[in-house]
Amino acid sequence: MNQIRQVETILYVKDQEKSTTFYQNLFRTKPVLHVPGMTEFVFSNYSKLGLMPNKGIAKIISEKVPHPDLGTGIPRCELYLVVDDVKTEYENALNCGAMLVNDLADRDWGDKVCYFSDPDGHILAFAEHIRK
Repeated sequence: MNQIRQVETILYVKDQEKSTTFYQNLFRTKPVLHVPGMTEFVFSNYSKLGLMPNKGIAKIISEKVPHPDLGTGIPRCELYLVVDDVKTEYENALNCGAMLVNDLADRDWGDKVCYFSDPDGHILAFAEHIRK
């Protein structure tokens, strides 16, 4: 799969403005794109996060799959974010209004991880490698 140049994960959200504010505060950065129907945050040259309103994507996919509004609040994906200081991100997530789902703990796969939920129910994991 060497033809893949970039990965953009797009979360379907109920309220684009609310989610944009949440992620802007969580990531401590402004989006690189913010127009009606799409917001984008850049993680690296190879990775982006997009926010698309449920109603926008429903126009594209509605005839084949259920409307995304039916899944709001139900965990539909996990963003596993590896960070340098997981305790700082833990505190920041709490301050941004993320809902704590599973507290910070050493996991058997070698990471210290905490799990939160965003306003739409998507799971956010902040992880720090602890294995040697």
